[in-house]
Amino acid sequence: MDSLFYYLTALILWTGLVLKVPALRRHRHDHALRALCAVVLLAGISFTLSAPASVTTVNRLAGVPNIAAPLVYASVTAFSAACLIVIIYWRGGDPDRVGRIVRSWMIAYATVIACLWVLFALGDAPVERRVDLDTYYANTPYIGEMITLYLLAHLVAAITTTTLCWRWSRQVTGWTHKALVLLVLGWLCNAVFGVVKLAAVMGRWTGHHWDSLSSNFAPGVAAIAAALVTAGYALPLIGPRIETIALYTRLGPLFRLLVDPADRQQWVPLAWRSIGNTHLRLVHRQTGIRDGITRLGPHLDDRVREDACKRALSSGVSLPQAQAIGTAAMVAVAARAGAPDPPAPGCVPAALDADLADLTNLVRVSQAVRAPIVADAVRASRKSQSQEQ
Repeated sequence: MDSLFYYLTALILWTGLVLKVPALRRHRHDHALRALCAVVLLAGISFTLSAPASVTTVNRLAGVPNIAAPLVYASVTAFSAACLIVIIYWRGGDPDRVGRIVRSWMIAYATVIACLWVLFALGDAPVERRVDLDTYYANTPYIGEMITLYLLAHLVAAITTTTLCWRWSRQVTGWTHKALVLLVLGWLCNAVFGVVKLAAVMGRWTGHHWDSLSSNFAPGVAAIAAALVTAGYALPLIGPRIETIALYTRLGPLFRLLVDPADRQQWVPLAWRSIGNTHLRLVHRQTGIRDGITRLGPHLDDRVREDACKRALSSGVSLPQAQAIGTAAMVAVAARAGAPDPPAPGCVPAALDADLADLTNLVRVSQAVRAPIVADAVRASRKSQSQEQ
């Protein structure tokens, strides 16, 4: 398979690592975060070293035929161990017990890596094989054992991690659940990768030639697995930010209705350090909306809300949506009635207080601002005002 495929996969993985560097700098003593960064780093290294062009370069620089093989196997084995360790840290529990389990897995896989190098040193692999070393040397003393040990270690990590993630996914919800589902799929693909590779090797033991499974099919499965695993580990970090950005955007209509363009800058964090702080921006937007509604207090007419709510219900919308349309109509009419008077204590209706306190309701009201019933209420209010004048 072309080396570009491997390098592009590594680049995507390392791009994800770069996104985590700021968090790593802020929380450098966070064991789980360090293990997570190690996962992405090792995955990128594994794909880079596995590229046929890299294999040739490493072999030539070292002057030892096929020395790239144990290097690749060691990086993949370390990646497998790091993935397992991340899950152990994520699940948490008694710190001493977690520490013992992590150390046990680290010692076990460090021993496997050491054995890989010992077996390579004892074996003889004089003919350079860039993409089919697994099957070409499957029957070679010590080299065949090295290959088998690497594949078995990878399978153990894949099966163990898949099992842990599956059990945990049934106990949690939200972004953690979604992340664990991706990890289960990713590690199932990793298990398929190991099984396919091992099947090709065992085929050589029995006189069959299934080399295309190892050389062509397995790398594609590995790339899919790496993408799913990386996404699974990143989702708990990225997911809440995406959700916050979505809420911030959905509050836009209500914010623009209530906050004068000349005053909006005070509700936007302008310092460069806060540009990426999506939670802070959301809080600022909520504060601007609440202050805007408070200023409109004297103009809020509960009759407008009730009329708009009844119209919405008669049109067939759900009760929560009808209530949001009613509230949006009341606020829109007040906002467009003219310059508000100074706020009067206790003039905000209790129903609106509840909407302000609940972010979900506030978002629903913001989305209802654009409803035709709200526009009709505003037009009716303006018509009434013009007739009175």
